[in-house]
Amino acid sequence: MALKSGGRKLSFDILNGDVSSIEDEFVLYRSLSDPMCENGETLSSNNSKKRKKKKKKKKKNLNTTAIDEEDPITDDLLHRSCANGFESDYQSYKLQTESLVRVAEEVEKTSLSTVDFQNFDRDLQPLVELRQRTVNLNVPSTQLDEFSAKEDNDVGIGLISSSAQKPQVNGSFVPKLGTEKSLDWKRLLAEDPTYLPSLEKSPVNYFLGEMHNGNTLRSTTILGNDKERDRVYDTIFRLPWRCELLINVGFFVCFDSFLSLLTIMPARILISLWTSLRTRQFQKPSEAVLSDLSCLLVLISGVALLHQVDISLIYHMIRGQGTIKLYVVYNVLEIFDKLCQNFGGDIVQILFSSAKGVADSSPENMSFWIWRFASDQALAVVSSIIHSFVLLAQAITLSTCIVAHNNALLALLVSNNFGEVKSNVFKRFSKDNIHSLVYYDSVERFHISAFLLFVLAQNILEAEGSWFGNFVLNAFMVYVCEMGIDIIKHSFVAKFNEIKPETYSEFLEDLCKQTLNIQPEDGRNKLTFIPLAPACVVIRVLAPVYAAHLPYGPLLWRLFWILLLLTMTYVMLVSLKVMIGMGLQQYATWYINRCRKRKHHLHSD
Repeated sequence: MALKSGGRKLSFDILNGDVSSIEDEFVLYRSLSDPMCENGETLSSNNSKKRKKKKKKKKKNLNTTAIDEEDPITDDLLHRSCANGFESDYQSYKLQTESLVRVAEEVEKTSLSTVDFQNFDRDLQPLVELRQRTVNLNVPSTQLDEFSAKEDNDVGIGLISSSAQKPQVNGSFVPKLGTEKSLDWKRLLAEDPTYLPSLEKSPVNYFLGEMHNGNTLRSTTILGNDKERDRVYDTIFRLPWRCELLINVGFFVCFDSFLSLLTIMPARILISLWTSLRTRQFQKPSEAVLSDLSCLLVLISGVALLHQVDISLIYHMIRGQGTIKLYVVYNVLEIFDKLCQNFGGDIVQILFSSAKGVADSSPENMSFWIWRFASDQALAVVSSIIHSFVLLAQAITLSTCIVAHNNALLALLVSNNFGEVKSNVFKRFSKDNIHSLVYYDSVERFHISAFLLFVLAQNILEAEGSWFGNFVLNAFMVYVCEMGIDIIKHSFVAKFNEIKPETYSEFLEDLCKQTLNIQPEDGRNKLTFIPLAPACVVIRVLAPVYAAHLPYGPLLWRLFWILLLLTMTYVMLVSLKVMIGMGLQQYATWYINRCRKRKHHLHSD
C-alpha cells in the first residue's frame, strides 16, 4: 500500500515524536486533505460523530484493550472509501495493514540509517492513519537526554523529524534498549586484557603467578599498622601484669577488712564497754559503736547456726554425686554467692545508715530510728546466714573435688573457669563494668583462699598419712588456674572493648585512694566487700581444730588453754593486720605520688 502523501510519518516515527506537535500537524492535515462525502459533509465531521459514539461505547466496555478502544482505523477507512466511491474489501485492507506494521517493526529493529524513507513513503498509499498508543513509562530525564543523542546518531534523520524532539509516549519517556558499558564484555576485554579468568590459564602458569604475586595470604589478611601492633603487645605483655597487680591489691584490701572484723571490732567493743563500766555513765552509743555491735551480732548468729550443721553429712551427700553433678553444684553455688554478696552489701549499707540515724536522732524520733535499726538488723542477720550456708556448701564441694581420686578437681576447674571466660569475653563491657569485674575477681580470690583454709582444716582433722604435699599441689593448681583464667579473661575483654592497659592503672589508683580514705572526685566504683559470711565460715571451720588440740583435764585447765589459744590467735591476727594495713597504706601513698608525677599512668612501663 502507498501512503497518500510523502510527508506522512511512519507509525514508529509518529510514536517517537512530540504529542502536541503531532496533534497540531494531524488536525491541519486532516482539514486540508479529507475528501468530501456525497452529501456535502466532510469525512472529519463524520469522524467526529463516530468518536462521540465510541466514547459512549467506552463507558460501557471498560475491559477492552487500549488498541481496541483507540483504533478506529477500520471504520475510518471504510468511510473514506465510501466517500470517494471506492469499494474496498475489509479483509484485504486488514492484511495490508498487518504487512505495513511488520515492515515498520523490521525497519525499527535493524535501525538502518541508509534506507530511503522518502521513496518508501511514496510507494505507500495513505489508506491508513496511525494513531498514538498510550504507554505509561517513567524514565529519568538523564536517560532521556542520552536516548535522544543515541537516536540522532544511530537511526538517522529519516526516523526523527527534528533533533529537538524527544522520545515521548503520552508524557513518559522510553529509553532505547542497548548494551551498557559495564555489561559490554568486548569493551571490557579491550580495555583490560588481563581481566581473564584464571581458568583460561594453565595450572603451571597459575601456580607461577601465585608465587610472584606477593604475600601468600593477601586475599584473607590486610597489612597491620602500629595501632594493631600495640594492641597485640598490650594483650600479651602490658595488660596481664597490670591486671594481676590490681587483683592482688584488691585481695589484700579484702584480707585487711577481714582482719579488721576479727581484731579491731572486738577490741573497740571491749574498750567501749570498759569505759562505760569504769565511768558508770551509760551514754548514747556512737555510730561506730552501733555498727560494730550490729556486726558482732550478725557474726555470733551466723557462727551459732553453722555449728548446728553436720559437715560430715553434707560432705558425704555431695561426694556420692557424679563428677558432672559436682561442678554443676559448684557453679550453682557460685551464682548464689554473687547474688548474696551483692544483696548483702546493700543490706549492710542501710544497716550502718540506720545506726547513724540512731546515734544522731533527737529524743522525739528515737523510737522511729530504733525500730528501723532493729528491722535492718534482722534483715542483715538473715542475709548473712544464707550467704554463710552458701559459702560453706561451696567449700565442702571444693573439698570433695580435691579429696576425690577421679580427676574431679580438674573437671571442676575446667568447667568453672572456662565457663567464666565464655560468659564474659564475648560480651560488650563498658569501663565501669570492667572496673566492677576486677573488684569481683579480687573478692572471688579471697573466697577461694577461705575455701582452701576449710580444706586444710578438714585434712588436719580427718586425713591420714602424708597428705600435706598433695594438699599443696592441689591448692597450687587451683590458684594457677584462677590466675590464668583471670588474665585471659581481662586481656581479651580489654582487647574486644578497646580498653588500654593504662585504664587498669587508673583502677589501681582509685583503689589506693580508697585504702587511704580519699574520696574520688568523679564518684567512681569502690571495692565493696562484706566479710561477715566468710568470717562465720572460717570460725566454724577452725573451732573444731582448736577443740581437737585442747589438752584433757579439769574445766579450769581447759578454760585456761582456751583463753591462751584465743590470745595467741588474736595476737597473730593483730600482727598480720598491722603488717598488711601498713603495707597497703605505704604502697597506696607511693603509687598515688607516682601517678601524680606521670601524667599517663605508667604509660612508659
